[in-house]
Amino acid sequence: MNITAVVSVIAVAVVAVILFMGLWNMFKGGGNRSQMLMRARVIAQAVALVVILGALFFFGRG
Repeated sequence: MNITAVVSVIAVAVVAVILFMGLWNMFKGGGNRSQMLMRARVIAQAVALVVILGALFFFGRG
């Protein structure tokens, strides 16, 4: 397993953790904090997308 695959998996895992933390907080009624977590999720998703697309661009076959 190369480094780009590891970084991609970590980026997707971070997005999933932030998503579940935000949902959990929203169900508990933590309005402002869940909003902050959902914004952080969007940023983490963008980073994950850039990492995955960069890996495909630089190391993809074809």
